[in-house]
Amino acid sequence: MKKHKKSELLLKEVHPEIQAGAYRESLEGYHTKIQNLKEEIQRVIVGQDQMIDNLLIGLLANGHILLEGVPGLAKTLTIKTFAKAMSASFQRIQFTPDLLPADVIGTLIYNPKDAEFVPKLGPIFAHFVLADEINRAPAKVQSALLEAMQERQVTIGKETHLLPEPFLVLATQNPIEQEGTYNLPEAQVDRFMLKVKVGYPDLQEEKEIIHRDFDAIKINPVLAPEEVTEIRHLINKTIYMDEKIEDYLLLIIFATRKNKEILQKFGLEALAPYIRYGSSPRGSQALKTAALVQAYLQGRWYVILEDIEAVVLSVLRHRVILSPKAEAEEKTSDEMLEWILEKIPAP
Repeated sequence: MKKHKKSELLLKEVHPEIQAGAYRESLEGYHTKIQNLKEEIQRVIVGQDQMIDNLLIGLLANGHILLEGVPGLAKTLTIKTFAKAMSASFQRIQFTPDLLPADVIGTLIYNPKDAEFVPKLGPIFAHFVLADEINRAPAKVQSALLEAMQERQVTIGKETHLLPEPFLVLATQNPIEQEGTYNLPEAQVDRFMLKVKVGYPDLQEEKEIIHRDFDAIKINPVLAPEEVTEIRHLINKTIYMDEKIEDYLLLIIFATRKNKEILQKFGLEALAPYIRYGSSPRGSQALKTAALVQAYLQGRWYVILEDIEAVVLSVLRHRVILSPKAEAEEKTSDEMLEWILEKIPAP
């Protein structure tokens, strides 16, 4: 991706709340806790910095995450370690073809003593929910999960039950074994703020993995679940995004939608045959929110172009639906997005 020498010069007019330093003191204190959280996780997880950073973005941006990678890459261990370092509740649901919605959200149980039905809450009622191999569950189960992800609540019988805050679904899918799997509905895929591709560790990292005694490591809680809600509020109030950055963000979104004016303006006409559908407005919101969190994690009070580029693939790769032509030529959505980023100049 291209570099921007003058990206920080876009802040000629700074938001009044930033000039006044509003909310900064609290947010600075939380930044130390976030760094401590990351360090605690890295005591257990070797490498996988991109996955850890994306999990932090999803946590602070209030967005669910889809993790794609082969088995054995520490996806489950990372999420469990996150929960321990936050004193948060954690549930793992192994998705299988015979799974029922009640196995996820819960059901009504008859109580003969009181002669009435009482709700038995399912494993979805936790701060961190690992939906392992989510694409192995049938459509009914995925639909039940949809309400929980979007509305942060579930309905059992006639009663609606609110999920705990923070509530984060981290789903995994195996990219190499597709027998007995179901394609995730586009509506559900769009509910995930980020899709993160998890790769193998390098040689030095794997050498450290085979020598490390993971059972001897004790994780210390460094961040409380209730503090996450406050951090989210402070980020939205404090971190500033210039209008020129917003316009750049929207150009990327509209290019994925094959907007003729934008494709012609930036010489992207050849892109159109490879994309079937582009990002929804939810993608625009997710990209902005993720960029705000990325800026905060980098210790800045404003967003620069590098923040957009750091999160754009994770936010949009699952929202760009490829055409049969692209699939026939083995093109990927990442390649389409990198093409767009290369062609659209920095403001």
